[in-house]
Amino acid sequence: MNTQPAEVKPDLRVGFVLMNQFTLVPVAGLVDSLRFAADKSFRSHQVYCQWDWMTCNDQPVIASCGMPISPTRPLNLFARYDYIVIAGGLLGETRNPPAWLLDALRDVHAANIPIIALCSASFVLGKAGLLDGRRCAVHFTIREEFQTLFPQAHSVIDKSYVEDRGIITCPGGTAIDLAASLIRRHCGEVRAQKGLEYLLVEERAEDEQQTNRVYQNDRVERAIAFMRDNLDVSLSLKAVADAVGTHPRQLHREFVANTQEPPANYWRKLRLDHARRLLVNTSQNVTTIALASGFSDASHFILWFRKQYGETPYSFRKHRHEVERFNTDRLSERVGMDPEL
Repeated sequence: MNTQPAEVKPDLRVGFVLMNQFTLVPVAGLVDSLRFAADKSFRSHQVYCQWDWMTCNDQPVIASCGMPISPTRPLNLFARYDYIVIAGGLLGETRNPPAWLLDALRDVHAANIPIIALCSASFVLGKAGLLDGRRCAVHFTIREEFQTLFPQAHSVIDKSYVEDRGIITCPGGTAIDLAASLIRRHCGEVRAQKGLEYLLVEERAEDEQQTNRVYQNDRVERAIAFMRDNLDVSLSLKAVADAVGTHPRQLHREFVANTQEPPANYWRKLRLDHARRLLVNTSQNVTTIALASGFSDASHFILWFRKQYGETPYSFRKHRHEVERFNTDRLSERVGMDPEL
């Protein structure tokens, strides 16, 4: 008899807001990638990744291909999501979004919740003023109109997605590149690869992936690269500033302007994300992982890990191993009962 494992806090939670006449393919590519990463086996359980379908009026909407979709929960943009996805499609539905939605998206951005615009939802973010001064990826067929309406945005047509200071724009397509990047960031390389393999997608080169994430300040970009290269070393922020040719105070100002948080916070999150991947993908003990992630000792690491993720490293690893064993046992039982498997 298998015992249901303790509930696991998901690594990635996404709230989809489907606008009427939204384009199905990018939404499907994004959510199917999440589905493969969400469960250790292939049962499509929402364990490591969770998602909700919402609409602007809590009523079913029709995709541009004619498929009706019903929401799974009432609209709530602040239900502890890691990302809010606005799924657009036919321009008639996104050229004139309701004023309350624009206000809500401004509040979401002010709360430092990243927003993803799929397909023509870039028009919605443009109307909200959230693309002013930002680079954004748009479809080549709408670029001229987009530039006319939003001259302060810097639109590009040669990227599968662009991430710029908390706003991610994806012009359409399958959105699988974007999904793989998000999964890699929150769930680790193994689960990102799982989705790519089973969706029969060839992964893009790492340097090409990195060009999709954009900050307007070259010094901030170089500082982040330095931080990533030194996750396992306990260095001061002065060392980071020296590496990019500036002073700590100036680096602090530029980081806040570009990333909306101080460089110390940003570096700590990079370290914690690295540590979380080690907890999932290795058998190293907590002290070893703490030191490999640049923390001075295990106590310091455990304190910050709990603050960031709401549980201790031990609990995080234990719950995931319980789920993996449970899924493996269930799959073994099913194979034993079903001769076709």
